[in-house]
Amino acid sequence: MAPPRSFLWSRRIFLTLLTGFVLVPVYVMLSSSLKPLADVTGTFRWLPTELTIRPYIDIWSTVPLGRYFVNSLIVAGAATVCSVVVAVFAAYAVSRYSFRGKRVFTVTVLSTQMFPGILFLLPLFLIYVNIGNATGIALFGSRGGLILTYLTFSLPFSIWMLIGYFDSVPRDLDEAALVDGCGPLGALFRVVVPAAVPGIVAVAVYAFMTAWGEVLFASVMTNDTTRTLAVGLQGYSTLNDVYWNQIMAASLVVSVPVVAGFLLLQRYLVAGLTAGAVK
Repeated sequence: MAPPRSFLWSRRIFLTLLTGFVLVPVYVMLSSSLKPLADVTGTFRWLPTELTIRPYIDIWSTVPLGRYFVNSLIVAGAATVCSVVVAVFAAYAVSRYSFRGKRVFTVTVLSTQMFPGILFLLPLFLIYVNIGNATGIALFGSRGGLILTYLTFSLPFSIWMLIGYFDSVPRDLDEAALVDGCGPLGALFRVVVPAAVPGIVAVAVYAFMTAWGEVLFASVMTNDTTRTLAVGLQGYSTLNDVYWNQIMAASLVVSVPVVAGFLLLQRYLVAGLTAGAVK
């Protein structure tokens, strides 16, 4: 039975408004990044009177954006790899084996998502400083310390989601692999992991996006040499001026890896989230 025409028109109007709500800020960013600074700070015009690509050239010299870009790639990439590896082993153990404290472990992992991240800022800061003073291992102000910090956020959700996804993989596959001569690790990597690729991709995308755009901990746990992109964008604002056109250009450049990765892995992400949410 076809839906009524009023419903179709209401849906079209709603989707049109929603599309405009999403695309208008993107257009403002794009047009502002192609304007001279005087035009951006003056009266806003929807159609630029003068177009220039100079802001996209100046963003690399105004602040060391290249170094910030490398730092973000290293931190986000390492946090993603570590989160996926640890989450796969932990989720597989919880999904396939029974052990004392299993329920407590699962509830504890999930309950950590109840607390805001700012509660962990001061404790982690003190822990890193004390470890550095006692052992000489520089966690504060280093990329390694920032990677460990991001693992505390991405790991609980990653483990919880992969537990649900591994539960949806039939145990008969594990038993068949064991009969064929595989050990537990062989069954995991040869049977379970290939069947759980959408869930693993969803976990990887979540961990990468969490580390890529985080500001609070990156602003406290880094210094001038380890600063990431999310914090480095503040360098375009000085005491004398704010380079709005360069901020818009840098914001678009920073968004490219995340948007490109999301578009390439979108079908895996949707499948992983839906499968991992239902047991």
